[in-house]
This record gives sequence, C-alpha cells and structure tokens, in this order.
Amino acid sequence: MLQRLTNPWRGHGLPAAGLAPQADASPVAELLSRCPAHATTPLHEMPALATAFRVARLSLKDERQRMGLGSFKALGAAHAIAREAAACAGDEMHHALKGRVYVTASAGNHGLSVAAGARLFGARAVIYLSDTVPEAFAGRLRAKGADVVRAGANYEASMQAAADAAQAQGWTLLSDSSWPGYTELPLRVMEGYLQLAAEAAMQIDTPPSHILLQAGVGGLAAAVAAHARLVWGDGPQIIIVEPEAAPALMEGIRAGRVVETSGPASCMGRLDCKTASLIALNGLARDADVFVTISEADAMRAVQLLAAHGLPTTPSGAAGVAALVAGLDLPADAHVLAILSEGPEDG
Repeated sequence: MLQRLTNPWRGHGLPAAGLAPQADASPVAELLSRCPAHATTPLHEMPALATAFRVARLSLKDERQRMGLGSFKALGAAHAIAREAAACAGDEMHHALKGRVYVTASAGNHGLSVAAGARLFGARAVIYLSDTVPEAFAGRLRAKGADVVRAGANYEASMQAAADAAQAQGWTLLSDSSWPGYTELPLRVMEGYLQLAAEAAMQIDTPPSHILLQAGVGGLAAAVAAHARLVWGDGPQIIIVEPEAAPALMEGIRAGRVVETSGPASCMGRLDCKTASLIALNGLARDADVFVTISEADAMRAVQLLAAHGLPTTPSGAAGVAALVAGLDLPADAHVLAILSEGPEDG
C-alpha cells in the first residue's frame, strides 16, 4: 500500500538547513558541449498509459541510453571529474588527471560513471562493491578500466570501505551522497543531473502539473526539483518516490534531519539506500511537496507495464511510474512528468 507524507518544510526548508543543490544548468551544458558522447535523450508522450492511469497526459524522460552508459548517472560523477580536469588543463584534458585515483562504492550506475570519467581524463578508478552486487556488473566496470574490490554485505558497508581506502591511500573519494564535512564533490555530481532537467524543460511544450521523481540517496530528485522550481516556480507538485524498504528521505523529512533507516533488501537496488544525502535532503525539504513509498510488487508491475509499451527498464528505473501503479491519487486533468532513469540490466 502506498504510504504518503506531505512535506511540512515546503518553501522554506529545514530549520538548520545548510548547502542545497544548484539549480542553474548552464555550466553543465557548456562542459557537455565539449564531449563527443553527449546527446540529448528523448521525452516520450505516453497517451495509452495516461489513459490507463486516468490522467490527461504522461511525459517520460528516457535516460536509458545516456552517453552510452545506460542511465542518468552518466551525467553525475563523470561531470564532477570533468570539472576537475577542466580546472587543471583547460582544453587539453585527456591526460589532465594522470596520477589521480578516484574511489567510490556503487550499487549500480554511479560506478560506471566514475570509471568512464576517470578513464577519459587519465585517472584511475577503484570501485568497491558489496557482496549483493551481481558479478556481471563488476565485469562492466572492469571493461571501463576500473579496479573492482569486493567489501561488505551491503552498500553502506562498501561505502565505508571505500572511504577508509581513500583516507589510507590518499585517493579522492567520489560518492554520490553527502554528509557533514563531505559536500563539494557530491554537489558537483548532483549538478551534472541538471542537464536532464534542463532538457526536459525544453522538450515539454507546457509545464507539468505533477513531477514524479524516484530517489535513493536523493541526488537526482533534488537536482531535478531545484531546476523545476527555477523554471516553473511553485506550479508543479513535486512527488518523491522511495521503496518501502528504504524510506530515507521520507523519514528525514519527518525527523527534520538526516536519519538512518533500516529494512530488507529491495528489488529497487539503485534506490535501496538507508541514509539520505545531506544536500539532497536540504533541497527536497525546500522544493518537494509530497513523499511516497512504493512496494516491491508495485515496482515489478511498473516494469512489466513499461516493457509492454516498448520501454524495458528495471524496478529502479520504473519507480516513478510505479507510484501511479500503486494508486497515487491525481486529478483527471493532471499532466505528469516522470523519469525512466535506466535501461534493463541485460541491456
């Protein structure tokens, strides 16, 4: 059953809020203009699904082919690394970061973005994976030139191992989450996601009335929400969608601070994050209207429904749409914008 929490901090943010996400996408677009792999991803109109969900219109931003890496994450860590390369070498960036080592933990596509970015600019990538990450994904990372280390029973344990290695070896930790004392690089990762939001704003002919944003640590959701408020103001209702097993943002909003949550492993692996990003929580407390959680069954039904309409994805990729599957109550004249955030795992 879909659980729902109206955001009491909307418009003003948390009482002790600090750093919030960027909203201006123009610096990202300028940097991406120098990348030959960059291309705008499509926005699909889905009239049959809109009818099935009893809304007027459903627009889907399709990130499944983003820069050949298969998800929106291609815009994140690689962008943060590119900014560092540009600061070091201007236009001569191919070997700008030679000798640098970027280390992170990953439950999926963030690791690919770190690996691709490091390789492009002459750095080395070391990716820590928990025991639950499939070996096929480890193979994809190695194919991008990354060193893969197995550590820990879950994502949180692998991230701690990556942070320990960074401190011991003098490597650069590049997480897609943030916490007190660690904000600069995660802010740049989130900044990269603004490109997705800016493209959608240009592709859509009228502002959406509702925006559904799936969230793990919250980086994507917070970046898109910040840009949506910049270009559309208070008009759209922004709804954050999390797994029941990992309601880190919902519980952070309820508590008014970052909190640790617990729960079983979720089939929405990329969203199965038990602690929210500090920056993301700050931004979403200000910008989001509603937080909801969805069940494993809702996510799987959304995957099946999207596949039947020619849009194969994963439970994480389908999570925004899964809120509609779960019975999110929207008006009949709603124009919904959602994100198809990644391709199928075998794609």
